[in-house]
Amino acid sequence: MQLPVPPTPDQRSAEILASVRQAFVEKGFDGASMQDLARAAGMSVGNFYRYFPSKSAIVHALIEYDLADIHNVFQAILAAPRPMLALREGLRHRIDGTVHDHDPDLWSEIEAVARRSPEIGAAAQRMEQGVAGLLTAVFAAETGLTQDEATRRFSASAAFLVMLFKSASCLSCNRGSDQSELKAMIIRTIDQTLDDVITSAQKA
Repeated sequence: MQLPVPPTPDQRSAEILASVRQAFVEKGFDGASMQDLARAAGMSVGNFYRYFPSKSAIVHALIEYDLADIHNVFQAILAAPRPMLALREGLRHRIDGTVHDHDPDLWSEIEAVARRSPEIGAAAQRMEQGVAGLLTAVFAAETGLTQDEATRRFSASAAFLVMLFKSASCLSCNRGSDQSELKAMIIRTIDQTLDDVITSAQKA
C-alpha cells in the first residue's frame, strides 16, 4: 500500500527546525523568545522571521517535518512481509529506548502548551490524527480490509495506541524514576490491542 506523501520543509527550514528544538526544550515554549530561537539557529532575528513569523508557525512546521519522517517509517512497515509484526517491533523498540525517536521532551512541552492554546492544540491533534491514520493503514494491510473499513472499525484502537505511545514518551521525560516496569506494561497493552484488532477482523 502506497501512502500519500505529506509535504516536507525545504532544506534550510529543516535545518532551522533542527537547531531550535533544543531551545524549546531548555527554555520551554513560553520561555523561549524569537530572539532565543534565532540565536539557536545562528541567524539574525529579521532573517529568522522570514522563515517563521511566530512560535506557532514553528510548531506547525515541526509537526509537518516529523509527520513526514513518521510517514517514511510506516511506509517501511507496510512494505514488510508481516506489517503488524513490523509495527509491534517498531513500537517496542521506540518505547524501550532501542530506537531514539523524536525528542520526547520537546513533544511533552508542546503537549502542555496545547492544553492552553487552541491553535497549538489543533496542530497537535492533527498530528495525532495523522499517526492514527497510518496505524489504520497497517490494520488494513494486515487484515485485508479496505482503508475505509479499517478506519471505521478500528479508529478507536488507533487513537488508543497513540495515547499509549504518548504515555511512554512522558515516562522518558521523567528520568528520576524506574520506568522499566511501566514501559513493559505499556508494551503488553499495545500487544493486546493489536491482537484484539486481528481477532476482531477474523471474526467478521
